[in-house]
Amino acid sequence: MSLFSRAITPTTSHRVRHSLRLARLVASRKMTIPTTRQAIGFNQTGDFDVLEKVTVPLKVGAGQIVVKTEYLGINFIDTYYRKGLYPVTEFPAVLGTEASGTIIALPTDTDVLADPEYKKRGYAVGAKVVVGGAGNFGLHASWLSVPWKIVHLLPNKVSTQIGAASLLQGLTALTFVEEAHKVKKGETILVHTVAGGLGLLFAQMIKARGATVIGTTSTKEKAELAKANGADHVILYKEEDTVLRVLELTNGVGVDAVFDGVGKDTFDSNFKMLKRKGTLVSVGNASGAVPPMAPIRLVEKNLKLLRPTVGNYAQTPEELHYYTTELYNMIASGKLNIRVHKEYPFTAEGAKEAQKDLTGGKTTGKLLIKVD
Repeated sequence: MSLFSRAITPTTSHRVRHSLRLARLVASRKMTIPTTRQAIGFNQTGDFDVLEKVTVPLKVGAGQIVVKTEYLGINFIDTYYRKGLYPVTEFPAVLGTEASGTIIALPTDTDVLADPEYKKRGYAVGAKVVVGGAGNFGLHASWLSVPWKIVHLLPNKVSTQIGAASLLQGLTALTFVEEAHKVKKGETILVHTVAGGLGLLFAQMIKARGATVIGTTSTKEKAELAKANGADHVILYKEEDTVLRVLELTNGVGVDAVFDGVGKDTFDSNFKMLKRKGTLVSVGNASGAVPPMAPIRLVEKNLKLLRPTVGNYAQTPEELHYYTTELYNMIASGKLNIRVHKEYPFTAEGAKEAQKDLTGGKTTGKLLIKVD
């Protein structure tokens, strides 16, 4: 197994038997669509212990695609909803912004079937797909009935495991290096932190554009992983002074841009490391939300500050199709490597363990829940 991609999964023979059985059921139309489904959710916001496995209705709309899920992708945004940092309108609330699986049923709405964008996709029963994008929520369930616009066909060379491991973080990294700060050849970019699922993708994409990658991480093992995925310099923030080291590496000039997924703990120091006319892209809140800031703080170096969301870069069907096609072509061609850190069971305890590992800084790569 390569350093780029490691998966803790069932045996290959088990996977093959499961896939063949599912394919036969779909092909024979003997797979019954249930009226309820199992999901990972919560009935109140709070700490990890509020997570539970809930039973919720499966309502199939005429304009929707029905998917039997196989993998669920874990992301920091799941913890934001669980803690109440992002608002939840009703309970039980179902977690999740990405999943993968097999198409079981297609829309019946004639307007949808006649839509040129729908027809362009080439959806078919039995096709392997990844589901998500554009700020969707509630996808961590055994069955999904969702708008066709957020269902993306996977190339033959991309498995449902890798599909679920790459959608949200892959789209985030791709749209941010293209639109939040368009990375150019010869630039120097800082990534906080560089050895997680998103950080490894940032490192690969930034390096592929001809820029120098400086990353921060917590251990020497993570630093080696980051270097294997494109990072030119990795700073151990627990042992080194990040600001001094970045200024040393850039001869006192600073970096062209910072992609910061940490938030509160690293936000202030970014201003010391950015060069004049640099860009600070606040990607996430792993250490907590960034406190309010007066815009006049940007004046000293004429800095740009963004707090983007992938849903506003890949929102329309055309945008989603463009970026997902680009992303999965990169993966299928081997230009982008996806590392799976661990798989967890489709249980309340599995979901709790996954979120604890993610927020505890114990991971290097993507976390997935495997749906039985």
